[in-house]
Amino acid sequence: MNLDKRLFINVIPGKTFLDKLSGTTKVRLFFALIILLVATWDFRILFPVLVASLIGLVSIKPNWKIVGSLMAFIIAVNLFNLFLIWVVTPDYGRNIVGGSTVLFTFTSRYILTAETLWYFLIRFTKFMATFLVSLTFIQAITPSEMAAGLYSIKVPYKIATIVSIAFRYIPDISRDFADIKISMQARGMELDSKKAGLFTRLKQNVLILCPLIIVSFERVGNIANAMDLRGYGKGKTRTYYSEHEETENDRLMKIIYLLLYLSIVAVIFFRIFFPPEFQVWAPWI
Repeated sequence: MNLDKRLFINVIPGKTFLDKLSGTTKVRLFFALIILLVATWDFRILFPVLVASLIGLVSIKPNWKIVGSLMAFIIAVNLFNLFLIWVVTPDYGRNIVGGSTVLFTFTSRYILTAETLWYFLIRFTKFMATFLVSLTFIQAITPSEMAAGLYSIKVPYKIATIVSIAFRYIPDISRDFADIKISMQARGMELDSKKAGLFTRLKQNVLILCPLIIVSFERVGNIANAMDLRGYGKGKTRTYYSEHEETENDRLMKIIYLLLYLSIVAVIFFRIFFPPEFQVWAPWI
């Protein structure tokens, strides 16, 4: 597999450390990280996960042309969301962090406090860590490995197969959309951002995408019929050809995700029995 040509969703495993892990390990590690990120607002936990997920993403050598554009969009949306929160409630950090240390005063209403900035930093870190963990997971797993991993955590294999098929069809839809778009441009449809307005381009893209989605549903129907004819779903269990035996790397990551699950239990325990005075921890409070 040419890693320089890595797709957003791959059907062939790559050659990096994360690529070579089993589907079971990838899915269990992913859920451990996501649950931990959901369970806590502690920057001391969120920041290491953010750094680890970024290292993981870099290590699999993704297609940065695709991933970079997506990351830029997500960062812009997240920052804009934080800005809107500040516009509505300038002193948002008072009740969440505790205190109101004014750093800048713009008007009598619009102030910028250290607590609000700290909360925004934590919120941004939490959002980006969740996004990077998900992105790394998508880039490192194949549809078959995902099905095997879901089945390993007791998800019914029929549901796992549905997820796998849906996951597998995303690259096909993307490729067909690009091919049809080029074909329509060759026939005179204007999709250049310099020559056509946003509404015109959106309308033309929808006209391409809608029939493509309908055709994709027909393909999925054909696959479902073929699987029924072959007796799929009659057995209570099944195996996956993509799932390999545990390697040393899998055993190492198993220790890590077990520690993560223990951390989740600890975080939830202290949240329930020793609730903090404020939602977000701050080093100066």
